[in-house]
Amino acid sequence: MKIVVAGTGFVGLPHAAVCSEYGHEVYAYDIDTKRIAAYKTAKREEIEKYVNEPGLASIIEENIDRSLHFIDDLEPVIEGVDAFFLCLPTPPNRDGSSNLSYYFDAVNHLAKLLAKREDQRRVVIINKSTVPVGTGRQLEQILKSHNVPNVGIASNPEFLPEGNAVEKSRHPDRVVVGADTEEDFRILRRIYSQFINHVRIAFIETTPETAESIKYVANTLLLTYISFWNGVGGRLAESVPNVRMEDLKRGVTADTRISKWGSFVSNGAGGSCFGKDIQSLIYQLKSRNQSTDLLESVYEINEYQKTYLIDRAAAEAGVKFNNKVVALLGLSFKQRTNDMRDASALKVVESLLGRGVKEIRAYDPMAEEEAKRFFNAEHNHLFERITYHSSAKAALEGSDILFISTDWEEFRGLSSTIESTVPAPYLIIDGRRMIPDYDELVERGYSYLAVGSPYLDK
Repeated sequence: MKIVVAGTGFVGLPHAAVCSEYGHEVYAYDIDTKRIAAYKTAKREEIEKYVNEPGLASIIEENIDRSLHFIDDLEPVIEGVDAFFLCLPTPPNRDGSSNLSYYFDAVNHLAKLLAKREDQRRVVIINKSTVPVGTGRQLEQILKSHNVPNVGIASNPEFLPEGNAVEKSRHPDRVVVGADTEEDFRILRRIYSQFINHVRIAFIETTPETAESIKYVANTLLLTYISFWNGVGGRLAESVPNVRMEDLKRGVTADTRISKWGSFVSNGAGGSCFGKDIQSLIYQLKSRNQSTDLLESVYEINEYQKTYLIDRAAAEAGVKFNNKVVALLGLSFKQRTNDMRDASALKVVESLLGRGVKEIRAYDPMAEEEAKRFFNAEHNHLFERITYHSSAKAALEGSDILFISTDWEEFRGLSSTIESTVPAPYLIIDGRRMIPDYDELVERGYSYLAVGSPYLDK
């Protein structure tokens, strides 16, 4: 089938690449000409400047100019298209509502082109962007206003965990498609033919509005798990003597009715989905006069979690951050990605600079270039205090305090590096509980502060 994927970010690029891998003729479209030029090189280092996902560059290299094409102009490919996937950014407005300006700009441009096409075969416009419930109907009205013939609308939300987007595109837990007509469902079944009647993959056909809702409810439930463990389990283990966080998790989740996912504790969840989606759902429910107390509490706990370890360090360890040098390990919102959208590290940096630290010595295996865009010294001179280093050891050198903000696997074996680089007394703030032998470090004179533990100091 001939498919256009509009938007080539963390959702659109893996989707386009994997669709091309399954034999579809795919055109990945973006108005960012620099991004498209980088993808056209098929060089890993150029691709990963924008989207760094394991295995993605290899698929692009194998399929480019055969079944995968990158374009910054839709008009030359508009004829003969069977489906358009909309993978466009929908960032939050200040009131929590979704900013749909990029989305509607793209839809209006697409509608004008579709109205002029000569080949009037059935075409389906498919929302893969996370959009408020009912946006599909707005899309439908725009297409009608431009007199686009023989067109359908559908919703096909993405459930791709960043850092594992390629694997989950190839082997999803479920594929949800919402449409109005059997004709449109047939097109979607052809696109996803490899997942029909699959023994391990749920292929769910429903209404567009239900499909849109599934994405929001799924993400807010996942964030609820995270906030529950941080706000209840973590607080218990921090404040009650002899409550062991790891044992608490194992004991509670041994009940098969209770999810093990989300039972970790951390300095907050980030990324492009959780915070944005729960804010949007709060806004949508409030606009329908529904209570949002639970969702607001979940969101507030998660946001508070991002900086509360710094507050604890000041209150419990008596740390004065002014003129201190802090090693910050981890900048991306989680391991295996360079995405820093809503990352806890953003709030950590803001809080540390606000407390007057002399230097933040940062290290992340993937996100350094992305961090330099977020922490642009031309926009805020305080960002000049951030220096970037090639390893955890290099970041630790000359520091007074360590803050671990991302769960990169390489940080789990950090104890010996800490001991060989920074002598005790020295404070370790572990936002991801990445150091399993922290008690041995404490015995050797280090101080340790983590989510789910009281302040530990010999």
